Parts: sequence; structure tokens; C-alpha cells
Amino acid sequence: MADMESFREAVAAWAAGGPGDPARELAARLPVRTAVLLEGPSDAAAVDALAASRNRDLEAEGVCVLPMGGAMSVGRFAGLLGPTGLGLRLTGLCDEAERRYYARGWERAGVAEQGFFVCAADLEDELIRALGVTRVEELIRAEGDLRALETFLRQPAQQGRPPQQQLRRFLGTKKGRKIRYGHVLVEALDPHRAPAPLEALLADLT
Repeated sequence: MADMESFREAVAAWAAGGPGDPARELAARLPVRTAVLLEGPSDAAAVDALAASRNRDLEAEGVCVLPMGGAMSVGRFAGLLGPTGLGLRLTGLCDEAERRYYARGWERAGVAEQGFFVCAADLEDELIRALGVTRVEELIRAEGDLRALETFLRQPAQQGRPPQQQLRRFLGTKKGRKIRYGHVLVEALDPHRAPAPLEALLADLT
């Protein structure tokens, strides 16, 4: 039975230079109507967690949350999936530093409106600001990572940095940590206090 994960894999293979027919067939069979283009799996984890907290089943709604493996790939994915490709509606979430890649990708793909949402620094920074440093530290303790955080904070490079920047850097120091905390931080949010870019993205998926 076709599922959204199969479609994601088919699109990734297509973007890497493989055939497009598998993605086209799956898009029609599922069916898929919207692609959410994200830099990586930690962003996808956060989007999925927020949708679940709002009792949204994005796959059932025909929405494919698609981590691309880097913002510089957005032009390729937008071209394959947007008006010049499968004809899907495109949206996405990016860091401020990546805005230019998304804007260029949307333009080249022939998307009339730049319907993507931008985090001030990155999504982890948005989530830490929404929750507050103290709450994030509590969550890190609950996840069993307090000792690792304390060791990290003793590093010379971290001395004098604001706590929010320290936590943001800590989340990216170990493979898989950003993905795990993408779920953890979103699940800890007040239901009505999600970061504005993440909230706007989910509201756009209607």
C-alpha cells in the first residue's frame, strides 16, 4: 500500500538524479496536494509534533512534510514538485540565513507567491525563546542530558555566551539530538504559544 514515506523516498531519489515516474505515480495514488519543504529532519520533527498536538493528520490531508537535506537543495525540490513539476502547492520553513535560497527556488519554480515562513535565527532558537531558558533546561534534565549540558557549558568557547545561544548550540552538538528535541520542545509548548513561523506554517496548511 502506498504511503507518504514511500513518496518522500521517491522524491529524494528523483532529486538525486533518479527517475521521476515513481514519485508521479505515488503522488496520484495517495493523493498528495501540498509539499512542505524543510531543511532537515529536526524541522520535520517539530512540524509533525505541532500537528499532532493540534490533532492534525497531515498525511491524511495530502500534505507531505519533506526534509531536503539542506536548504541549498530547495531549488531542485521546488522545480520537481511545484508548478513546473508535479503541480503541488509549495510551502516551507527556513532560517533567516536561508531565505535567499528559498526565494530563488520559488521564483525559478514559477511559484507566484513566496509562501514560506522564516525563523529569526533557526527553529531551535524560536523554540527556546518560546519556552524560556529555564524550561528548556528542565526538559534537558528530564531527558537525561543534564550532565552532557554541564560538560558542554564548561567549554571555553561557551564562556560569556548568552544562555539561549548556549542551549541552541548544545542541541546541535550530537547526531540525532536536534531531531529528538524537535519533538520534546514542541510537545512542551503551551498549546497557544507556538513560535510564530511554526504557527503560521501550520495555519497555512488548511
